[in-house]
Amino acid sequence: QVQLVESGGGLVQPGGSLRLSCAASSSIFGIYSMGWYRQAPGKQRELVARIITGGSTNYVDSVKGRFTISRDNAKNTVYLQMNNLKPEDTAAYYCNFINSYNRAYWGQGTQVTVSS
Repeated sequence: QVQLVESGGGLVQPGGSLRLSCAASSSIFGIYSMGWYRQAPGKQRELVARIITGGSTNYVDSVKGRFTISRDNAKNTVYLQMNNLKPEDTAAYYCNFINSYNRAYWGQGTQVTVSS
């Protein structure tokens, strides 16, 4: 069974940076969307950023200009570079892959905490 393995979370001070990575444990045929979601305590999970085949990206307004999503198709890996982090970015971050059959895969989540 394919698993998505995330890494890169942690504790960082406001204004700092982190880079999240998410790799599939084995090849997934026909991935067209790779994305990152986050969920803070007491809040709904929200889409943070997504990149689709061809390279088009979209971001939630609150992270535009600070976060950058990228993908390595050969490695079935997606990255999220997070700069100028703010306390309100604190959440569990989950990666999400969707293939051409509209099947979704989820990572187990990695915690990002922004605090002084």
